[in-house]
Amino acid sequence: MKTKLCWAVGVLVAGAWLTTEAVAVRAQDTAPVANPVSATVKGQLARYEKNMVAAAELMPAEKYNFKPTPEMNTFGHVVMHIMQSNNNLCAKISGTTAPDAKLVEVDGKDKLLLGLKKSFEFCTTALANENDTKLGEQIALFGGKLMPRAVAWIALSDGWNDHYGQLAIYLRLNGILPPTAQPEKK
Repeated sequence: MKTKLCWAVGVLVAGAWLTTEAVAVRAQDTAPVANPVSATVKGQLARYEKNMVAAAELMPAEKYNFKPTPEMNTFGHVVMHIMQSNNNLCAKISGTTAPDAKLVEVDGKDKLLLGLKKSFEFCTTALANENDTKLGEQIALFGGKLMPRAVAWIALSDGWNDHYGQLAIYLRLNGILPPTAQPEKK
């Protein structure tokens, strides 16, 4: 009987402790986030930089002209497009001038990889002091059409998701595991 009573008291104490911890954690999770849009996108930047640069490094130089079908872009073109998107969208978001990176898809792995790395460096610098206060301001995007600055933040994040998926597929079609599918190094 004592054993059952001790066990029951232990369960109640543990349950009370876990409930208290859960409430504390839940309270932290529901606290308002300052600048949720810009903070979220800036939080994604390092991860996508790491994975996209790693994907570009994994693809052999002779495969930068690979395209799955004749209608699709080459791997080099996708890398170039990511660089251009980063430079242009981060410039629009921050109101700065985009770097003058004149690369074409046939420039080769070394130049395209360097351009990709520099575009992420530019975004890191350009977005460092940006926040959500100007999300509603109209800026010229996509053919000069006026849109809220929020569209540029969302397009940047969406582009990273989309383009990393593209790079991963191109790598897999060449028998290479993309960075996020690589086994963890111990």
